[in-house]
Order: sequence, then C-alpha cells, then structure tokens
Amino acid sequence: MKLPTAPRAALTRLRRDAVFGLAGISVQFLALLVLSVPWLVYSDTAMPLLGVLAAVALPVAALAAVSPAFTRMQRRRFKALLGIDIPGPARRGPELRYNLLVGPAIACGGVLVWGFALVVGLAASTVFVWSPLGGRLKFLPTAMAATYVTAVGLALLALAYWLTGALARADVRAATALLGPDPAKALERRVEDLTERRAGTVDAADAERRRIERDLHDGAQQRLVSMAVNLGLAKATLGDLPEEARKVIDEAHREAKEAIEELNNLVRGLHPAVLDDRGLDAALSGIAARAPLPVRLHIDIPERPAPTVEAVAYFVVSESLANTTKHAQATGADVTVVRTGDILRVVIADDGVGGADPAQGSGLTGLVGRVGSVDGTFDLSSPRGGPTVITVELPCVL
Repeated sequence: MKLPTAPRAALTRLRRDAVFGLAGISVQFLALLVLSVPWLVYSDTAMPLLGVLAAVALPVAALAAVSPAFTRMQRRRFKALLGIDIPGPARRGPELRYNLLVGPAIACGGVLVWGFALVVGLAASTVFVWSPLGGRLKFLPTAMAATYVTAVGLALLALAYWLTGALARADVRAATALLGPDPAKALERRVEDLTERRAGTVDAADAERRRIERDLHDGAQQRLVSMAVNLGLAKATLGDLPEEARKVIDEAHREAKEAIEELNNLVRGLHPAVLDDRGLDAALSGIAARAPLPVRLHIDIPERPAPTVEAVAYFVVSESLANTTKHAQATGADVTVVRTGDILRVVIADDGVGGADPAQGSGLTGLVGRVGSVDGTFDLSSPRGGPTVITVELPCVL
C-alpha cells in the first residue's frame, strides 16, 4: 500500500535527518577516541601535575591537531547526506569551536533524542502490543492507564521527530558558519569572479559588434555599392529605354544610394574602424563633422583607455548627439572628453528645450545600460526649457 504524499514526505525527511544525525554521532565517537588516547597513556603516571595536564590539555591538543581531518569528514557528511556543499578553506578558530564544542554538543543532543524520546516513546506507544506478551504489568493495572501511556509515547515520538529535524538544522547552520571560509573573503572572491565574468561578457559583446560591422562593411555594403554602380551605368548607357523603365531605374538607383548611406551610419554607430585605428579623438571628430548642428569638441586623453571603454564612450556621444538632433531643437552642442587618472569623463551639453527623461523609454535607456555594463556612472540634467547636460564617468581599465 502506498502512503499518502504528506506522511511519505515526513518519513523521508525523518529517515534523512536520522541518518545524518547518527553519522554525526559516529564522527564524534571517533573524536572521543582521539581524546582518550593521551589520557590512557598518561593517566597512570607518578607525576600528578603531568597527569592533570595529560588528562586535560593533551586530549584537546590532540583533537586540535587532527581537526582538519575531522572537518573534511564533516564536509563529506553534509555533502553526501544532505547535498550541502561547504567550501573551504576553514578558519582555524571557528573550525576548532565546531569540532571541540558545537559538534559534540549536537551529538549529545542526538544521543538524548535517540536514547530517550525515540526509544522510550516507541516503547510507550506500543504498550498494547508488547504488554500482553509479558502478562499484566504491575505499573499498568488498567487499560485506561495503558491508553495514557500510549498517548505519552506518541507525544514523545512527535517530539523526537521534531528534535531530530531541529538538530539537523542547527548542525547545518553551525557548520556553514564555522567550517566554511571567512564570509567577507568569500564575498570578495565572489565579487572578483563576477567582475571577471562581466568583463568577459562585455568584451565578447564588443567583439561580436565588431564582427557584425566587418560583415556589413565587407558583405552587404559592397553588394549595395555594386548594385548602385550597375544602376548608374544603366542610366548612363541605356538611353533608348521607355520613360517608365528609366523612372524605375532612377528610383532604384536613388534608393540604393540611400541604403548605402543608412548602412554607413549603422556601421559607424556599431564600431567605426577609425576608433580602433586612431582612437576617440578622430572618431568623435568624424561624428561632429557629420552632425547637422554645430558641435564643439574638447578632448584631452593623454593615454587611451581600454577598447571596450572607448567603444562605450563613442556610443554615448553618438547616441546623445542623435537624440539632440531629433528631439532637443538645439542650435549647438558641446562635447568634452577628459581622462583624469583612471576615469574617463564624458560631458555632452546642448542648448535645446530640455525635458529628456530615461523613464520615458527614449534612447537614453540604452545609454544607461551601456554605461552600467562597464561599471560607469550616468547623470542627466535636463530641466524643462533646457539646457540638457549628460555626464558619464567610465573606468579606463576593466
């Protein structure tokens, strides 16, 4: 017969916690043997002072010496029976506290649970089963008394079930806190690991953008140029075409040139070749020259930052000036890029109408995310009526 889900889960949990607790008691029994060896060796000595020291100090010192081995045993116990992985290395002081104090205390609690609550509870709850086998006992003169004993036994079994789980949970908390590495150092290592992973992800994304730029430049862009040249030749050489056909060729030629221009803008927005070859100064000068409004540049970068940081700075300036052109109704803009120490500071200001807000879902949201990908800071000041000032600070080294 298959048990219902709740009782089956309770029995599974009890079996798991009980096996885990018994394994802990076994480990502590081994520790007791280690404690007893020096005591047995020196307990019959004729030197009282040495005997006292042997009985107290030497066992503790012996257990402290083998404490790392017991720590490894405890970690294997947690991993095998509960699936809890406690990483190392352990700190010496907390490790000794667990192996000398906490572990033995929890093991003693387990012995009490098994020796009293479980054994006595099991015997009392089954009194109606075994009492007829030995005849009527003097301390159970009536069936009513046996009923009370059974109820007490069931209560003790419930207490044993709860205490077994409570001891297992207490052991997990204590071992996690005392047998693991220093939480501050573990957090520091975690931050370093996440920082390295994030830098790798950012670099991979930047490399992918460069690959797309190369594919567009060497593939689709060249095909469009070839098509535009062929259409231009067709316009120049095929003079006897009907007027309708000439209009179709003219329209196709014009759209091909517009597509080439749009693709050029897209490629430059992804990652222009001049940024790799000559750096931010030359790349931003190209943006300023192509902008439909006057852009004043001030660039002071004595040493080039990391390529990924350069790409983010270029994207910030390019996208900000594009937003200015589309929405700000500005008559001019100022772009300042200055490196101070390990910080690259980018400021884009315009004299437009203001009111820019990243929360409205504009291109500013993408800027905030792009800056945050390299641990940069983004600050926007854009009151109604203007001016709009975007200030970005980027770490030069990732």
